[in-house]
Amino acid sequence: MFTEAERLRAIELYFKYGRKLAPVVRELGYPSKRNLRRWIRLWEASDGATKAIRRKPRYSDVQKQAAVEHYLNHGCCLAFTSRTLGYPCCDVLARWVNERHPDRRLIFTSTINQNAPFEPEVKRQAVMALSTRHVPAREIAMKIGISRTVLYKWKDEIIGDEAYQSMRKHERPSLTEERDALREEVNRLNQEIRRQQMEIDILKKAEEIIKKDPDISVNTLTNREKTQIADVLRDSYPLTELLRVLVLARSSFFYHRTALRSGDKYATVRIAMTEIFNGNYRCYGYRRLHAMLRHKGLRLSEKVVRRLMVEEQLVVSRSRRRRYSSYCGEIGPAPDNLLARDFKAAQPNQKWLTDITEFQLPAGKVWLSPVVDCFDGKVVSWSLSTRPDAELANTMLESAIGTLNAGDRPVIHSDRGGHYRWPGWLARVNAAGLIRSMSARGVHRIMRRAKGSSVG
Repeated sequence: MFTEAERLRAIELYFKYGRKLAPVVRELGYPSKRNLRRWIRLWEASDGATKAIRRKPRYSDVQKQAAVEHYLNHGCCLAFTSRTLGYPCCDVLARWVNERHPDRRLIFTSTINQNAPFEPEVKRQAVMALSTRHVPAREIAMKIGISRTVLYKWKDEIIGDEAYQSMRKHERPSLTEERDALREEVNRLNQEIRRQQMEIDILKKAEEIIKKDPDISVNTLTNREKTQIADVLRDSYPLTELLRVLVLARSSFFYHRTALRSGDKYATVRIAMTEIFNGNYRCYGYRRLHAMLRHKGLRLSEKVVRRLMVEEQLVVSRSRRRRYSSYCGEIGPAPDNLLARDFKAAQPNQKWLTDITEFQLPAGKVWLSPVVDCFDGKVVSWSLSTRPDAELANTMLESAIGTLNAGDRPVIHSDRGGHYRWPGWLARVNAAGLIRSMSARGVHRIMRRAKGSSVG
């Protein structure tokens, strides 16, 4: 922060050095030019401006009076007085004369009448004549007795440049020029229609010849496919235009056309590969096909075998192994989750858990369905089957119900499998007075205890 005295000192030096910022900053070392300008604006807006530091006037009162007297005594000509005395300029001298003798200064406005200014009506008529342009601007100015510059200044003062441009007469193009322009536009539109029709034909041929999807793009085609399309459409369109739309080099077109006309050198190999593949239940991969072809005396690269298999659509179909899931969708209303992961019971036959577990055995798959008591982890009943059907779950439930004492109504908790929503299961649960409980979809940790008990 700077003190008031430091600010005043900087302002005094500013006026002392002729209102220059750089000498003040260079001498004092402060402030920046931006801050100095701000100080001066604040100082001039405050009371300090009435006590401004004025620099010494350039002309004294004696010089001013001598210039005014010379002007009045020598024909009242500003330029003559300025040239004779060597000072001041015409504008400054006119201001001095207006200050001392405002009634004696002559205003030269016209060569016709130099003692009277132009009337507003004269200016308006001159501007109207300039805007209509029946005669050149030079003739209008000479007739009034002014220069062309003054005439255009009057025009800017009265109507402005935009209105003047709107009033001018613009030459309309001739009928020949309009006709030529319309013909060029028609030719351009015809060329655009022809180009778009060519693109449509290219896409149709791509779908017809190469068996591509209808929404295929030209940019995704290979050079070989582009060559096939261009060769077919050469009778309808020039080759140069086809190559430009297909973005295909001319050399590439002739190279692939020659290769296509020379025939397929792998025709025999394709037939042999198809026979081997179909004769072995369509289960041979490229390595086995490569070995079988070598055995027949056809020596090829493995990459060529793979490419030919893709082109001939020799794909081995495999069935993905899927884990067993008893979920059949929300085929009925699901009861609430009454256990909420609380698998502890205070007494037997209070909380039961059930689930179906799949076992992979050498002889095949086996499904186990147990009922586990949460009191001590005892397996109340279980059933085993080679098919996960309704009989598996119903048989296990009937055996478990047979172990209940009079008055026992345990909560039987299960996942959301279809076995526990089928009518047979629901009828047995309702008849025994059991309370149903189901876990949320996709929560596997809830039934971990039942699965662990069933495996053990």
